[in-house]
Order: sequence, then C-alpha cells, then structure tokens
Amino acid sequence: MGIFEEAAIFRGVTKEDARQMLNCLNPVEKTYKKDEIIYHAGDEVTSMGVVLAGSVFIENDDIWGNHSILDRAGRGEIFAETYAAIPGQKLMVNVVAAEEARILFLDVGRILKVCSNSCVFHHTLIENLLKLSAEKNLRLSKRIFHISSKSIRGRLLSYLSYQAMENGKKEFDIPFNRQQLADYLNVDRSAMSNELGKMQKDRLIEVDRKHFRILDETEI
Repeated sequence: MGIFEEAAIFRGVTKEDARQMLNCLNPVEKTYKKDEIIYHAGDEVTSMGVVLAGSVFIENDDIWGNHSILDRAGRGEIFAETYAAIPGQKLMVNVVAAEEARILFLDVGRILKVCSNSCVFHHTLIENLLKLSAEKNLRLSKRIFHISSKSIRGRLLSYLSYQAMENGKKEFDIPFNRQQLADYLNVDRSAMSNELGKMQKDRLIEVDRKHFRILDETEI
C-alpha cells in the first residue's frame, strides 16, 4: 500500500479504504524508460497519471519543430487529469518520461462518478484532485510569468528568483539540465548559456550544472 503514502491524490485515504479503492478504480501501473512517450499529442485519454517514482515532462512540439517544456510532474504529482475529465478532448501536449518513471493510471470518470457502493474515499479523491489541479494551474501561471520578459536575462532572473524563494535560500539545485531549462524558458540554449556566463562575470550568480548560487551585494 506504499502508493497511498507516495502520492498526494491519496492523501487522507485510510488503509481500510485502500483495498476497496483498488477494487473500485481498477488502477494500472506501468514503468517507462527515460525519454519514452507516455501520452502523445492528439491522444484521447480517460485516465490520468500519478507519478509514483521518477518524473515526467509535459512538452509541446509545434508544426514548425519548435520544442518547449511546459511543466514537470515529479513523485506524487499528477498529469493529464483535465483531458481525462473531458470525453473526446484531444491532448495538446506530449507527456514524456524525464527519467525512468513508474506511473499509476486512474480512470478519472470512476473518480468523479460515485459508484453504487457510495465509497467514502471518492469524496476525498475528488477534493485532492481539485487541489492538485489548482496547484498545477499555479505552476503554469508561474511559467507564463517567467517567460513574459523579452530578454533572456530577465527570464533567467525571474526563474532563479522564484527558485530561491521556493527553497528558502539563495543556493539551490534546479530540476532541469541546460537544454531543459532553455526549453522551459522558451529560449535558445546557446544564447542562454552565453547569458549565464555573462551573469557569472557580472557576479550575479554562480553556476555548476544544475546548482545555482545567487550572490549578495556584499559578495560582488
């Protein structure tokens, strides 16, 4: 029953309810290798994914070949829940394993429609689903805020400032490598790398791969 401790969607579900829930929702668990596509753009889905281990990227590739990372779902987080809740709605994005990932698929229709047994856990799942969807909307809003700047430096400063606030300190690791960060901020990787070099030269930051340190004025 470890999945009920790992995923926020199951928060508040008791061990007594767990066995009944498995019988009612009939979840399916799958494992994906790094870069393996979980859902393709254009797919119609009825199940949302719960990340039990690893992480996934929500990506967009337009008709001209431009690639961007819209979001990342890590352990305990969910994806595709909005599409799964609307029958016939085609996915506008790809969902790709960012690393080896273990995914639990749940039929959203079964969650939203209380069964004849009137299982108490349904109400808990619906409440958790609403909260998690709201959190995801906030993350997407943050990305829009980060990429609103016209300059690469402005986008980097916005993203790194938020990461410092989120971590509660000025030294932290980010979940993206250099290419992934460029895709997330919707900028060219080479241009972004050059800008990071300039920001280090200007003594704004120190960078070591995924590790960042924002410098204080006293350190400049």
